[in-house]
Amino acid sequence: MNRLTHLDEHGNARMVDVGGKAETRRTAVATGRIIMSSAALTAIRDGDVPKGDVLAAARIAGIMAAKKVGGLIPLCHSLAIDSITVDFEFEADGLTATTTASLTGRTGIEMEALTATSIALLTIYDMAKAIDKAMIIQNIRLISKTGGKSGDWYAPE
Repeated sequence: MNRLTHLDEHGNARMVDVGGKAETRRTAVATGRIIMSSAALTAIRDGDVPKGDVLAAARIAGIMAAKKVGGLIPLCHSLAIDSITVDFEFEADGLTATTTASLTGRTGIEMEALTATSIALLTIYDMAKAIDKAMIIQNIRLISKTGGKSGDWYAPE
């Protein structure tokens, strides 16, 4: 059995020491969906949500969340993110959020992309819940990651 990287020799949780690892260019792409009523979707599309510009708020929330991952997830490193984008696509029954995050560093940026996507979707929910409390957030997942010792990875289609 492989040794668990986040446990010391006594079984205690620890942050992995990445100080000796080479810096490489790393990227991660994550996505997720929010399903909602046509009334909520139309209000978001038309800019008629009482709280304001839903997608602008969600985009900023996602970016801010990615920058705080090291303080939210106990064994994650705080990273100097080079770039993060949060994009949205309207669908017939909701919206898809896709985050692309990148850096040059010693550890991956997957958690930042996943967190940004999650918080962006939660912000959409918060902004539009007065119209539709039954919205469903689903399918948050990593689509790809590049760089690092383990190389590139792409989600199966």
